[in-house]
Amino acid sequence: MSKGITSKNDDYSQWYNDIVIKADLAEHSSVKGCMVIKPYGYSIWEKIQAVLDQKFKDTGHSNAYFPLFIPKSYFSKEAAHVEGFATECAVVTHYRLKNDGNGNIVVDETAKLEEELIVRPTSETIIWNTYRGWIESYRDLPLLINQWANVVRWEMRTRLFLRTTEFLWQEGHTAHATSQEAVEETERMLDVYADFAENWMAVPVVKGKKTPTERFAGALETYCIEALMQDGKALQAGTSHFLGQNFAKAFDVKFTSKEGKQEHVWATSWGVSTRLMGALIMAHSDDAGLVLPPKLAPIQVVIVPIYRGEEDLAKISTFVDELMLKLKGMGISVKYDSRDSQRPGFKFAEYELKGVPVRLAIGGRDMENGTVELARRDTREKATVPQEALDIYIANLLNEIQENIYNRAHEFREEHITEANSYDEFKELLDGKTGFISAHWDGTAETEKQIKEETKATIRCIPLNNKQEDGVCIVTGKPSTQRVLFARAY
Repeated sequence: MSKGITSKNDDYSQWYNDIVIKADLAEHSSVKGCMVIKPYGYSIWEKIQAVLDQKFKDTGHSNAYFPLFIPKSYFSKEAAHVEGFATECAVVTHYRLKNDGNGNIVVDETAKLEEELIVRPTSETIIWNTYRGWIESYRDLPLLINQWANVVRWEMRTRLFLRTTEFLWQEGHTAHATSQEAVEETERMLDVYADFAENWMAVPVVKGKKTPTERFAGALETYCIEALMQDGKALQAGTSHFLGQNFAKAFDVKFTSKEGKQEHVWATSWGVSTRLMGALIMAHSDDAGLVLPPKLAPIQVVIVPIYRGEEDLAKISTFVDELMLKLKGMGISVKYDSRDSQRPGFKFAEYELKGVPVRLAIGGRDMENGTVELARRDTREKATVPQEALDIYIANLLNEIQENIYNRAHEFREEHITEANSYDEFKELLDGKTGFISAHWDGTAETEKQIKEETKATIRCIPLNNKQEDGVCIVTGKPSTQRVLFARAY
């Protein structure tokens, strides 16, 4: 099959779009700004969901579901929050359509809502209004809730998975008796995200805090994980927010403490979205298509028979059936593609494009020799391996591929973190070698804004493992005690 994928070195943006479309992950919808996630793409998202959902439950959280529509008045109760989302909100004003008598369907002007409804851009307001009825005493705390849902944030410029008007995500919302417990929850969930990114997605991340300018609207502190894509741009892969008592006070959510006092609860929220799909593609893939870490690949092993007649196919299939039984018993997803409508070469190209980690080809001569041809997607290397103990070999190889994909991404990330000690050097690095730039900043929003306007680079995070280092801001020359990470970003 002809892949028709643009080289990422020629046009990274087109390369990304080509892979999303041609690997059957998603396509643009007839609804402007929205996407259709196709079955293969959704199966990857389902694997992401399954792993994260178990991690949430392992840390004591339960799933619930809250309304898609939020009364406009709820947003007015938390000023900073509504300001952060005001320009992205879709508003429902009417509840009925009618026929205008000329065969056209129009909005019934008499069916105007008494109060406009906002299509969920995030759920803090509706959830905290609900929590007021759920929380009475310290015995009701902590309240640890997660929601899997869709949200709408009106986008003018969209890119599949990375930035669409409607997208899928999970959002955790928790309530605690003390500030310390809420901060610990915020940090715990950041660690959950980082562990998932590195050990399942094979994407190395930097854990850090956002600057006040970049914080989530209504948060006292925003923690994040930042990943580096192969074009040297950063991608925020997950956030966890310490909300303090802002939403509890806005919605009057109080509890009776052990001492009998009425106190406002302390809150967190945290989430990841289908942007992770974009990160998965951009961190690992190549000009031949997707490169998927085995832990998230819908098909981990594909087997393609090469045969001349039904007798050949029957012998191969007998061996494959036994092998598949063993692999599935080890929790390995495997597909046997015995379609007679496509030639083996077409199938090879198809599964390479879709990022299947391991491909086996078995022909009549292989059956005679007790071997198979094995191709690994991460390195595109081929080898002839024995059929004996093949299941064990494949299981070990999948672990090796997972590790190799991570190590390759980690090496790239480390090679693309560069220190800058002056503004000129900073700008030269942005014009040439892209990636994270580690530089001193004076801590002011004014300097942060100046850098963003002049270079389009933003402070991605203040790393949590930052060492104290005396220096001066690259722009103002004012004293600084630590470096922060800058980058251009998605």
